Amino acid sequence: MNTLSLNCRGLGSPDSRRALRSLIWREAPALVFLCDTKLGGRDMRRIIDEIDGFDGLDVAGIGRLGGLGGLGFLWQQDIDRNFVSSSAHHMDFLIKGVDGEWRVTGFYRWRVVSDRHLSWELLRDLSRQSTVPWLCIGDFHEILFYIAMQRGNRQQWQMANFRVAFQACSPRDVPCVC
Repeated sequence: MNTLSLNCRGLGSPDSRRALRSLIWREAPALVFLCDTKLGGRDMRRIIDEIDGFDGLDVAGIGRLGGLGGLGFLWQQDIDRNFVSSSAHHMDFLIKGVDGEWRVTGFYRWRVVSDRHLSWELLRDLSRQSTVPWLCIGDFHEILFYIAMQRGNRQQWQMANFRVAFQACSPRDVPCVC
């Protein structure tokens, strides 16, 4: 199932909405997770209504409050899904398909580095909530190893904290076709 996850950094401008529609049309995903939309539910609903073929939307997050957050999940009309939970930092669904049931979580980390431990606690908690195969997508804004860093200044303790939480989730590689 083709899945798309985007940190939008705002969806308020007509250009960003056009770019989103174009990307969805070109990539034809069945599921789309949007984070950092900087939009509340009503504004997000208008944008999603502009995208043909998508039947659902759930929004969590803090929308325009402080200009931060805003999460949205879109799915094609034929996706059989059940809402599990959400917060300002995640949206969680069970998906039923021909191969059985699996879980998808859209994740958006805490912005402030000193609060990032809350992100990793949430990630660990989410990983323990189900035994079905789990796809966790979104914006973690962290890297596992220093060698992966292309620019910026990342402290070793930041990577180590993320690595511990990530490994606690028992991750497995999923083949990716790009």
